[in-house]
Amino acid sequence: MAAAAVDSAMEVVPALVEEAVPEAAGLSCLVNLPGEVLEYILCSGSLTAADIGRVSSTCRRLRELCQGSGKVWKEQFRVRWPSLMKHYSPTDYVNWLEEYKVRQKAGLEARKIVASFSKRFFSEHVPCNGFSDIENLEGPEIFFEDELVCILNMEGRKALTWKYYAKKILYYLRQQKILNNLKAFLQQPDDYESYLEGAVYIDQYCNPLSDISLKDIQAQIDSIVELVCKTLRGINSRHPSLAFKAGESSMIMEIELQSQVLDAMNHVLYDQLKFKGNRMDYYNALNLYMHQVLIRRTGIPISMSLLYLTIARQLGVPLEPVNFPSHFLLRWCQGAEGTTLDIFDYIYIDAFGKGKQLTVKECEYLIGQHVTAALYGVVNVKKVLQRMVGNLLSLGKREGIDQSYQLLRDSLDLYLAMYPDQVQLLLLQARLYFHLGIWPEKAGDAPLASRKPCQRLLTMFEVLDILQHIQTLDPGQHGAVGYLVQHTLEHIERKKEEVGVEVKLRSHEKHRDVCYSIGLIMKHKRYGYNCVIYGWDPTCMMGHEWIRNMNVHSLPHGHHQPFYNVLVEDGSCRYAAQENLEYNVEPQEISHPDVGRYFSEFTGTHYIPNAELEIRYPEDLESVYETVQNIYSAKKENVE
Repeated sequence: MAAAAVDSAMEVVPALVEEAVPEAAGLSCLVNLPGEVLEYILCSGSLTAADIGRVSSTCRRLRELCQGSGKVWKEQFRVRWPSLMKHYSPTDYVNWLEEYKVRQKAGLEARKIVASFSKRFFSEHVPCNGFSDIENLEGPEIFFEDELVCILNMEGRKALTWKYYAKKILYYLRQQKILNNLKAFLQQPDDYESYLEGAVYIDQYCNPLSDISLKDIQAQIDSIVELVCKTLRGINSRHPSLAFKAGESSMIMEIELQSQVLDAMNHVLYDQLKFKGNRMDYYNALNLYMHQVLIRRTGIPISMSLLYLTIARQLGVPLEPVNFPSHFLLRWCQGAEGTTLDIFDYIYIDAFGKGKQLTVKECEYLIGQHVTAALYGVVNVKKVLQRMVGNLLSLGKREGIDQSYQLLRDSLDLYLAMYPDQVQLLLLQARLYFHLGIWPEKAGDAPLASRKPCQRLLTMFEVLDILQHIQTLDPGQHGAVGYLVQHTLEHIERKKEEVGVEVKLRSHEKHRDVCYSIGLIMKHKRYGYNCVIYGWDPTCMMGHEWIRNMNVHSLPHGHHQPFYNVLVEDGSCRYAAQENLEYNVEPQEISHPDVGRYFSEFTGTHYIPNAELEIRYPEDLESVYETVQNIYSAKKENVE
């Protein structure tokens, strides 16, 4: 009978909502139900927020059930934004109706700002102060981030430009938050040495769009500790480490008991779980990210050592990090407690080398050189993080590719967060941002000469601020600073002289030789790469030096032919001659980070330019439709 009443009420509610005027019989049937049943009905998912608002205005009973702090609005909030629920404690008082309103308003504001970015920043990469709109919005920052994530998760191949800018804004917001957390972490007392926590901050900063948390990484390490304990039981069922509770920091003093822990660790890590040093792909940034070390079960000496150190300490073995040159190590004390120790009172552990235990002489054999006793000393967390970031900085300098510019910027930010007055690094940062700010839009077919950064972080005026700071710190850098200041000011003057948008009409006589259009998926005849056209010139617009270096004169038509700006599937941007391109008979999406900057949608055969790109090439879209009809429709008919 109760079920029948509920079914009857469920039929009445939509009618009441639809009419927005209560019918006496239906309303009476509804409000006479027990409160729990009414809540169940209102939380069933069949009513929207607007419906709940109208239902709550019908009578006092329903208004009380739909109060802001009640279950009804909590369920509305949960269904609409489920990922946000983890930020609320069950014990907190929350007015869910007000939270719903604030979150909805934040979402509308965030979408408005994202929609404005393409028009504002299409002609130049987003500057640092371009994010000020988001920073100045009222309401919890997590609400804006959640809306950006919702945009990124939009289904299909549409809204590419929205996704492009939402990703940039989210990247910036998360990095700012992580950097602030890292700075606060570094301000803690020297005896607070959570090496793992510091390493996770570095991981998060370099991968802000990934779901990385200290809690999750610690949970994975805890599962390894459990496996070590299982092995340890087979060695010594009464081992004191087996009685440790989670979060305890007790240390075992007996060397033999410590040795049993290390033996069990080596068996689990290297024999059972197959962790190993990455000798085959040593110079890969993934080797330094703790979440990747755990996923791929490989790393370099410093990341493997931090994993080894964390596990050992949880099991009561007081290992310490040693910033050994060329090969990070851990040291294990063998001397008696209370005595004066020297470097020969330690065993040195090579976590990269499957936990091998080394003497002082063997450490020197490992790197092939004699070192002073000072280099065998223990280092604090800041020095460990400095070395990790230094490794990333070196990797960022190694290759001239888009991803490495991102890595170089990130590692510089991290290094300067720890050591803000490092003149040489500030100078490198100024040079980097100056370089990114004036990087040419066109690049060549050759792999190393064809790269283009994926975003600009600082404006030229902000580069001048860095240079002024360098000059204050070290007047001896006057020459280098003066050179960059001069060229930066020249660049600013050139930007002031630039006129409006250049519009290229295919119907113009000087463009008669242009065969291809923006948005078409092409294939390079010589190098075989797939790409999409995002710009073209009637002839090569690069300088004589570039033309000579790229050997353009060896082409049958030389530089007197159309050249095309293309986004390549490997993440690069190139400037390709028309005679080197052909239609891709099997078009596919181009996984390039800048696709959304130029295009709004992928149709399956071609890309549709966004409003800003279409202004520059207003006649290309019609040409694309004609080409697609001729090329792909004809192919489909032949297949049939």
